[in-house]
Amino acid sequence: MPPRKKTSSSRKAPLSEADRSDAAQQTAIAEAHTHSYEANRPVPFFNEPLADFGQDEPRTAMAEALEVVGDMLGEEYPLVIHGKLIETRGKIVSRNPSHKKQIVGTAASATRDHAIQAIESAKRAFKPWSRVEPQLRAEYVEVIASEMRGRRYELAAWQVYECGKPWAEADADVAEAIDFCMYYADQMRRLTAPLNCDVAGEENSYIYRPRGVTVVIAPWNFPLAILTGMTAAAIVTGNTVVMKPAEQSSVIAAKLMQMIRDAGIPDGVVNYLPGVGEEIGPALVSHPDVEIIAFTGSRAVGLQINETAAQTSPEQRSVRRVLAEMGGKNAIIVDDDADLDEAVLGVMHSAFGYSGQKCSACSRAIVLEGIYDRFLERLVDATESFEIGAAENPGCWMGPVIDEESLGRIQAYIAIGQEESRCVLARDVGPLAKEGWFVGPHIFADVDPTSRLAQHEIFGPVLAVIKAKTFDEALEIANSTEYALTGGVYSRSPQRLARARAELQVGNLYLNRGITGALVQRHPFGGFRMSGIGTKAGGRDYLTQFVLPVNVTENTLRRGFAPQEPSDAAAEESAGE
Repeated sequence: MPPRKKTSSSRKAPLSEADRSDAAQQTAIAEAHTHSYEANRPVPFFNEPLADFGQDEPRTAMAEALEVVGDMLGEEYPLVIHGKLIETRGKIVSRNPSHKKQIVGTAASATRDHAIQAIESAKRAFKPWSRVEPQLRAEYVEVIASEMRGRRYELAAWQVYECGKPWAEADADVAEAIDFCMYYADQMRRLTAPLNCDVAGEENSYIYRPRGVTVVIAPWNFPLAILTGMTAAAIVTGNTVVMKPAEQSSVIAAKLMQMIRDAGIPDGVVNYLPGVGEEIGPALVSHPDVEIIAFTGSRAVGLQINETAAQTSPEQRSVRRVLAEMGGKNAIIVDDDADLDEAVLGVMHSAFGYSGQKCSACSRAIVLEGIYDRFLERLVDATESFEIGAAENPGCWMGPVIDEESLGRIQAYIAIGQEESRCVLARDVGPLAKEGWFVGPHIFADVDPTSRLAQHEIFGPVLAVIKAKTFDEALEIANSTEYALTGGVYSRSPQRLARARAELQVGNLYLNRGITGALVQRHPFGGFRMSGIGTKAGGRDYLTQFVLPVNVTENTLRRGFAPQEPSDAAAEESAGE
């Protein structure tokens, strides 16, 4: 069954300030994405333009979407296994972090038996799906992207309600989900072409084959983008998927499942399995028919998945492949010759954007002593200026944290910081604290580089500012954690920037800019050490993690030809008549 072609009705908006220089090119390519479905031809990849909510059209569209989605809150979402909707006794209640009494939706909660059924469904679907032409699989994924464009503001509105994302953060997440679909479709077409190495009398072809059943375990902080990225990578390469979203973002995952079904992807290729991780996770990760586990989340869970997946049973026919991205303790070094205007804004946005709930967020600012006091004073002033509020408010720059458990953990680290360091900013959220899960940004100065505040991932709006005497010491402090995800340097010195390139142990290094907001293709994302296994989402080699390389060698020095089978000859004679 071919994919169902869709044309986009999304409203194109100007880019953010950083990308205005190539706005015309991006808009032209975004429009070409739409028209390509009619012409049935692929287009060059380019990142989806971000909405500029300073303009009337996108601002009005987002406000309307919030109103429409607000009327849809409270619905129920069943499991989807092999195309069948399955209700369960257990339920996952999703609440609005900005208004904790408001129920966004209720998802079915899978049991261990449901997990096994979903894997069996994916296994049955694997053979026919793996034999679908790669070009057609790429088109299916592009159709999903097209529907996302048409529902862009609606999907962003769901994130505002379910995950407490401010408007710009929610819109960027939808744009990234579109990027993943389009980029992986493009990369699949490139990966399809065999690599040939022929010599006289012998032909050699290096090709890729899909692996099999893939379990996708996704986080809540990028509820559409990361879930879409891991799922799209799996299915475009010919694998089948059991999609297990985070409990806090099960409704947004249900919307993705709806779009997958709308695209006409066959039943069983993707199965929607919300549930409590502790209950269904072990069954998913240890099942002998699972070939790949793609995970993004906490270090503790990632390491447990890796350990469980490494254990083999007699029923297994393959060694499981684990892709894991597990967080960071990211630092920005501010050199004594840095542009302080840029450095202050870059640190503030990287530390407190989406309430610090990004694995790429800056949680340590390492500042050389020559500018330490000036930088700290200006950072505090800047952090006092932005608006904190409910995410649906268009003026909100920083919203709530995701849930009560996260709030309690962050408050515990704030208490530790007040004991061990000097608190220079603790913004009060006032009555918001009773309405939702809010905590204001906190900045701690003179933090010991070996302290808990400087070593533990907090995943909230808490920044440790550390003084370094020299650039050498700053590099040493930056590399002193167990993580290696993102990092940055603000400096005017070419020599020091060159040293950062060579010596900072991170998967994504940003020079003279913030360290969050990675874009597909431009900034392939992923770290190493305890930040992950080293794969790069949105990069040119990501799809190779989902396939098996196979080399085919044929001896072309034939000794004659095989006689024609009688049945074949008869068929040809009959066809000639």
